[in-house]
Amino acid sequence: MPVNNKVIVIGALNYDVCLKLKKLPEEGETNFADSVEYCSGGKGGNQAVQAAKLGLRTCMFGCIGNDLSGAFLKENLEHFGVDTAYLRVIDGSSGMSVAQSLYDGGVRASVVRGANGAVDQTDVDAAAGIMEAGDIVVLQLEIPVSVAEYAICKAKEKGGYVILNAAPAAPVSEEVLKKVDLLIVNEVEAGFYAGCKIDSVGRAELEIHRMAERCGGSCIVTLGKAGSVLRTDGKSLHIPSKQVKAVESTGAGDSYIGGICWALLNGMDLFHAAAFATCCSAKTVCRTGGQPAMPSLSEAMAMYQKE
Repeated sequence: MPVNNKVIVIGALNYDVCLKLKKLPEEGETNFADSVEYCSGGKGGNQAVQAAKLGLRTCMFGCIGNDLSGAFLKENLEHFGVDTAYLRVIDGSSGMSVAQSLYDGGVRASVVRGANGAVDQTDVDAAAGIMEAGDIVVLQLEIPVSVAEYAICKAKEKGGYVILNAAPAAPVSEEVLKKVDLLIVNEVEAGFYAGCKIDSVGRAELEIHRMAERCGGSCIVTLGKAGSVLRTDGKSLHIPSKQVKAVESTGAGDSYIGGICWALLNGMDLFHAAAFATCCSAKTVCRTGGQPAMPSLSEAMAMYQKE
């Protein structure tokens, strides 16, 4: 049966420069990267691409600059099937990220906000104009937090299911958090909201119930190689990661969120949705390039059905 509801992503788009290197430079040191890749990124863009690659109708709301990077970002989204009709072009530069990717799969990144800082309530209002009850609305915090909060409120007014990927971590109104249906954070972001270091599955299991209470809905803490911890309906579950040979982790967390969207819109409960999303991120880390590395539905399903 085809899925009638859609995914609406309101978020950031970045032109990514990805350096592959053996080790990070020390302070004052210059070293050589082995290679460089130029690709389309940003948490919002990445999450939209994964949802679209899985076959969901996906609409992207955000801002790009009137530069070559902005044109590249828009074209790349369209290549993967994302509806870009609602992107707003502003004078100035697009968002940009420079990522240093190590051979053990670790990534360090610096981001220039650029046009992403111009996303405002008019963009949210445009998104609200196409929202329908049952749509999934995905937000992150690479756009101004006040705009993300406004979007959460608008989405709930329209009967949407709100996923907040609180990344990078930043203070969010407690009142607004109560309207979030699903909060997804990694261990660093979870530590910010919990007020303590989250460095193990056990610690995540101890803290996640309080985080879920704060957001009023469900909560997932992703832990990289250690998998993820989920809490919903008063129950918690640890979902282990897939044992794969990781090439790099760029976009893995965003792939996970795209997978959650597909699973929820296709009738899975949150526990099974998290298991499917884990397969999406596992496939992503096996290839380079973020969005190009993200799996198709058949690839993700092949791994999921082996369980």
